[in-house]
Amino acid sequence: MNITVENKQECMATVNVEVPADTVASRRQDIVSNYAKQAKISGFRPGKVPAKVVEKRFQKEIQEELFSALINTGCEEAIKQEDLKVISVNVSDEPKLSDAGALAFTAELTLAPVFEVPNYEGLEIEAPSADVTDEEVEESISELQQRFAEFNDMERELQDGDFAVVDFTATTGGKPVAEVIGKSAGFLEGREGHWTKVEDDSFMPGFGSGLKGLKAGDKKELKLTMNDEFPLSDVRGVEIVFDVTVKEVKEQILPELNDEFAAKLMPDKGMDDLKEVIKEQLAGEKQKQSADAKVNQVVEKLTEAVEFTLPAALVEQETQGNAMNMIERGREQGMTDEMIAEQQDEINESASKQANLNLKTNFILQEIAVKENIEVDDQDMIQRISAMAQQANKPLKKYIKELQKANAIQNVRNSVLIGKTIDFVVEKAIVTEVAPTETIEKDA
Repeated sequence: MNITVENKQECMATVNVEVPADTVASRRQDIVSNYAKQAKISGFRPGKVPAKVVEKRFQKEIQEELFSALINTGCEEAIKQEDLKVISVNVSDEPKLSDAGALAFTAELTLAPVFEVPNYEGLEIEAPSADVTDEEVEESISELQQRFAEFNDMERELQDGDFAVVDFTATTGGKPVAEVIGKSAGFLEGREGHWTKVEDDSFMPGFGSGLKGLKAGDKKELKLTMNDEFPLSDVRGVEIVFDVTVKEVKEQILPELNDEFAAKLMPDKGMDDLKEVIKEQLAGEKQKQSADAKVNQVVEKLTEAVEFTLPAALVEQETQGNAMNMIERGREQGMTDEMIAEQQDEINESASKQANLNLKTNFILQEIAVKENIEVDDQDMIQRISAMAQQANKPLKKYIKELQKANAIQNVRNSVLIGKTIDFVVEKAIVTEVAPTETIEKDA
């Protein structure tokens, strides 16, 4: 078999393969023989159909199987000969048979990137403490108390702690905000029947507190400059004019924190029981936050430690998948097609950034798995697929068949491998415990 590799570059290579005529003839004979053994043709006993009859009857199928088998064999030999790490093989043109019977084809190979694996042992990372304080438990109980509050209509001016039900519009430079920034402005497009507490808040300083002293029917113009934390980046530092009309004044009445209150949430239980459950829930949340922080920092350190080119085809495929998922989540949250179209550039940019990070992380972790002989066994697969089936609320056997039909088993195996490898690297890391606020500031 004559094999030559051309245009070998980062993540791509072109392979030309020529299979000798005798090899082609031998493989064709094997395929014809198998067809003859299984063919059911009227007038012939099973297994006794002449080869010429079989070749004429199944000419197309035999040639397709012949080409497929020789292409697979040729690519396997090329990969072995050149010691290539191949991700995918694409044969776009029909293989050619010469008059002498030799077969030639060209394959485009997508190659895994080649790089030096960065140091992954003893990485220094930080993680928030998973300890739960009494203050945090009390804060959670206070949030529950707020949820069960009652609201009385009041015929008086708004005071600190009251809730105002308002209608408002928002403009900048005398024009609607959406018109100025050229896309959906969400909250800044105005609201009717909007509830806001009369207090200063970090989301929009001056909005709630600016209503103090007003009563139902009053109107007020609020001029507020959006701060650097405002979710819509286009208007940060921009002055927005809110024309507000107060429709209702609500006084919040909080329930008393006692065993009766606890029993509403947990029948036959008291406040001590409620506090214990809340403490356990907070501990679980903090443990997850700590685990996520460790993983995020390990991934960041690994990806920053080495640079290499990613296969363009994989990046494009991953980007498209990410963009579709982001759009689907947007629709679930109420985004219209128009809003999605307005944000398409941002969606594509975010999807591409995430695709590059995901692929780079996977390649690094796969190389670490090879170096450390980390493997996925049957028990690992059973546990993961069982969990996936349970989450999808489907019987295990049916779910496995669906995965097999979608050729997704290998994807699951790779996901398990990546998970085991990241756990290995985290276990080897040197972890310093810090206050949660410190981790948030650094992540930001």
